[in-house]
Amino acid sequence: MFRSRSKDEKAPAAKAPVAESTSSRDPQAPKGRPTPKRAVAQSQRRSVMNTPTTRKEAAKRAREERRANMEKQRQALASGDERYLPPRDKGPVRKYARDFVDSRFCVAEFFLPTAILILVLSLVRVAQLQNIALLLWLVVIVLIVLDSIVTGFRLKKRLNERFPDEHKKGAVAYALMRSLQMRRLRLPKPQVKRGERP
Repeated sequence: MFRSRSKDEKAPAAKAPVAESTSSRDPQAPKGRPTPKRAVAQSQRRSVMNTPTTRKEAAKRAREERRANMEKQRQALASGDERYLPPRDKGPVRKYARDFVDSRFCVAEFFLPTAILILVLSLVRVAQLQNIALLLWLVVIVLIVLDSIVTGFRLKKRLNERFPDEHKKGAVAYALMRSLQMRRLRLPKPQVKRGERP
């Protein structure tokens, strides 16, 4: 147990470190992957440097990115640039629905001015004017409902003809909601003139 080893037993132990040193990689040998270009290495270093170190810094950076995205979306809504529109306005189906509504007169777009007129008439303390105001409410609501039904059916038919394989869910409701807004207040801005076919 505590006896000394013979020379034969010591020999393999002495050879082992030599074998290890020969198996280590030669400094001149290839490393198995190409050396990155200078621009790539610098961009990697820059991205490591730009990563936020604190939660406060990360939140600030997220706010700035969100603000920049919102600004791009706002400009896209004004110009109609398809790349930066919000998801609800993107796609050829939604664009066609917008153009379909923008190319025609809708009764619903005159709802707001008519509602203000009816409100003023109903505030006047004359019984005949108040009766006219009530009758106007009824007429306007019936006209809006009928016009919306006709617009919905026509748009659905056109969408089925033009985009048979596209996803069309919600496009008619999207167009009807757009028709409720006054033309100059619509976002994205109208890209077609009235009477022009989309």
